[in-house]
Amino acid sequence: MHKWFVWPVITTALMTLLGGCSPQKYSANYKNGLVYCSESDPISMNPQLDTSTTTADATAHQIYDRLLEFDTATGRIRPSLASGWSISDDGLLYRFTLRQNVKFHTTSYFTPSRTFDASDVLFSFNRWRLPQHGFHDISGGYYPYFESLGLADNIADINAPSPYEVEISLKQRDSSFLANIASDFSVILSAEYGDVLMSNGIPERIDRLPIGTGPYQYADYQKNHYIRYDVNNDYWGGTPASKALIFDITPKSSLRLAKLMTGECDAVAFPARVDHQIIREREDLVLAEKPGLNIGFWAFNTQRPPFNNPSVRKALAYAIDKNTLIEAVYFDSATRAKSLLPAASWAYQADAQDTGYNPVLARQLLDEAGIEPGFTMSVWAIPVERAYNPNAQKMAELIQRYLADIEVEVNIVSYDWSTFRRQLRQGNHDSVLIGWSADNGDPDNFYRPLLSCDAIPSGTNRARWCNPAYDEILDRAIKTEDVDIRKALYFQANELLFDKLPMVPIAHAYRYQAYREELNGMVINPYGGVRLGGVTKQRD
Repeated sequence: MHKWFVWPVITTALMTLLGGCSPQKYSANYKNGLVYCSESDPISMNPQLDTSTTTADATAHQIYDRLLEFDTATGRIRPSLASGWSISDDGLLYRFTLRQNVKFHTTSYFTPSRTFDASDVLFSFNRWRLPQHGFHDISGGYYPYFESLGLADNIADINAPSPYEVEISLKQRDSSFLANIASDFSVILSAEYGDVLMSNGIPERIDRLPIGTGPYQYADYQKNHYIRYDVNNDYWGGTPASKALIFDITPKSSLRLAKLMTGECDAVAFPARVDHQIIREREDLVLAEKPGLNIGFWAFNTQRPPFNNPSVRKALAYAIDKNTLIEAVYFDSATRAKSLLPAASWAYQADAQDTGYNPVLARQLLDEAGIEPGFTMSVWAIPVERAYNPNAQKMAELIQRYLADIEVEVNIVSYDWSTFRRQLRQGNHDSVLIGWSADNGDPDNFYRPLLSCDAIPSGTNRARWCNPAYDEILDRAIKTEDVDIRKALYFQANELLFDKLPMVPIAHAYRYQAYREELNGMVINPYGGVRLGGVTKQRD
């Protein structure tokens, strides 16, 4: 019945939505390029300034490179702009040998006079690391990923012994350091470009008109419409086969599907769960899937009464049936979350404690906490589709019904994505349905950005929860390379989180990528943004 009813309705509606759209609206180079249908606008053209998937997709692997990167198949760290590295016996000194003859982009607004060297690494790292750096406060001085990890605080010094060597000294051993350096956000900018912009009095352009060393270079951006990239013919990793790249910004998943079916888009972000069967049944389309390193959760603003009371938070957690939420929102594409870590993590705890559905206990806990029937609270729902929560509005509506059963009234709140994020960072929410997609495979990439004290100012700690005992556990975990010791410490963190419950883990979702069958090299990157530099398209 599902196939018979949904398919004709969707097809008719989507063809109507397409009305007059044409691939040629972007560029005469379309036939030689790739078109990727993105779900929203990036916050910036520099992923140092943002942690959203949208920004990472549009920038991290298209425009920029990092010293190191993750192998998407094995998860192992491999060379990128650094051709090699070594670590001192005490784990405090990292030495990187840099790749030579790497060219920065030549665009209509900048022509480099030299190739990549150590000064670019120092410029890029010191920008987010040092408040006194000339570019630190440009574009707001907000570096959420690095701030949430406290990474700058643990770096004692960065220096360049030679033009193609960089040494980074740490104050304390950090077993997750290389993984953080390989993340989407540790991109390398051009120091020369920065100097030119600063001397011309226009330093803010570094984040709007980007220059990197990646496979594609920025050409044009029309907000709410598209981002256009030209190929980097001098790319050190080999010139991409596709001569142009376009991000078609298409918020509605139904319209993204329509563009995919008609060939206006070659690949799409976040194919809707209800469309998966349609995609699978078409011979000209491919639906790839992979277990996701992510977590969808319901976070309580612990700095707002009564959500500063763990008993109130537990009551709300017991009021919802997570299995029903997962069935209604994710269908068969997610597993129930007991803790922050998915099963793909080496520190996953299969027997972690979990809250169950118990509305009687929920109401009892509220009564004991002095919360009268008729209490009103807000549930904020992210306005964009994400792998960790493909339909937060629907989930919020279900939670609204569950809480009504325990005599708690819920107002569902949402804004446009930029306003939503700004309001969240200001702590104006009672609770929020949101999530996190890991930037690397280290467990610290879940525990620290989501719930550490340092992650509150950065905005990634949506619960605004600070517990020194929790932070101390995390610090002990990254000071050792012993996996068994680290695992035991993360299990200890899980116990503390269950006891205090600043957030309710809900689901670990599969990641999906839909694309046309003529694409080759289109793979799901479990460690961050989409990579399109190695994707080719068969020509008719």
